[in-house]
Amino acid sequence: MDNKLKVGIIGATGMVGQRFVSLLGNHPWFEVTCVAASERSAGKKYSEAVKGRWFLSTPIPSKIGELTVENAAEVEKVSNQVDFVFCAVDMDKEQVKKLEEAYAKTETPVVSNNSAHRWTMDVPMLIPEVNYNHLKVIEIQKKRLGTKKGFIAVKPNCSIQSYVPAIHPLFEYNPIKIMACTYQAISGAGKTFETWPEIIDNVIPFIKGEEEKSEKEPLKIWGSVAENGITTAEKPVISAQCIRVPVSDGHLAAVSVIFETKPSKSDILRAWEEFEGKPQKLGLPNAPKKFIKYLEDESRPQTHLDRDFERGMGITVGRLREDPIFDYKFVCLSHNTLRGAAGGAVLIAELLKAEGYLERK
Repeated sequence: MDNKLKVGIIGATGMVGQRFVSLLGNHPWFEVTCVAASERSAGKKYSEAVKGRWFLSTPIPSKIGELTVENAAEVEKVSNQVDFVFCAVDMDKEQVKKLEEAYAKTETPVVSNNSAHRWTMDVPMLIPEVNYNHLKVIEIQKKRLGTKKGFIAVKPNCSIQSYVPAIHPLFEYNPIKIMACTYQAISGAGKTFETWPEIIDNVIPFIKGEEEKSEKEPLKIWGSVAENGITTAEKPVISAQCIRVPVSDGHLAAVSVIFETKPSKSDILRAWEEFEGKPQKLGLPNAPKKFIKYLEDESRPQTHLDRDFERGMGITVGRLREDPIFDYKFVCLSHNTLRGAAGGAVLIAELLKAEGYLERK
């Protein structure tokens, strides 16, 4: 504990909050010292607060289970117990914005799973292997907030974390148009088969807000840091369709791409094989050793077989072939509640610590 940073989980009783609890139960750098949720859960032991609705197959880490749940709205009380927080609250977007900024202004950095600040210009929205250089916008944000250590960093939407990592290594060929159709698991809606029986033997071709996020968020990730914040990229142009399918975990994406300079198939395979991001170079605890893996079997990736690649933190790709309308098409897969949610946020925190943005108060 002496060498670990003290961390709080805001929204600890929800589905993503539970993933944070599970991932941080034995983390080498971070120790959970505070869990917080709504007023109705405050005052209970964590194990009592999630009794009957702990959705993971692994048990609650014993030390965290014994913690008393705090009221997330009591910002000063929570902040005094931690060095930084993860945020995964289920609240109105404007309420989330105010809550996260309130924590940041107590000099408590916030690593958020929420969407509220994704389009705040001076808040980095990070896939650590792709746009770690956006960390430098944090200094611009601190000036706006009037803080020395407090800031907010956010994780992007889970729907894009299958195909953005696969496109990124191909930027030397200048992708200009992308068509992406995502087939998304029910855990992305905070559901299980028990709580959403209507999804069984069914496909729902609409997920509110998801297509706009899938088309726009990659452009901020591929943008550049300017004087006042992050300027979004103008291309590639992305068209997305997002479909809910009867799968517990794992978001699959069918992707077609047009390049300005068309690469060969071997060029693409080589780019995926050789790609290594900052987390791999730093050897961060939750970084997958192999970030992108191409599967030669034409029936892969399959959600059930491949979502847990690299402990759910890696991306699998398959079925690369030429397309009669676009240049190429392929299929890719990520684990939406690990890489796409809590695991991705933990990796962001590890990157922030490694780069000197997280420290003891």
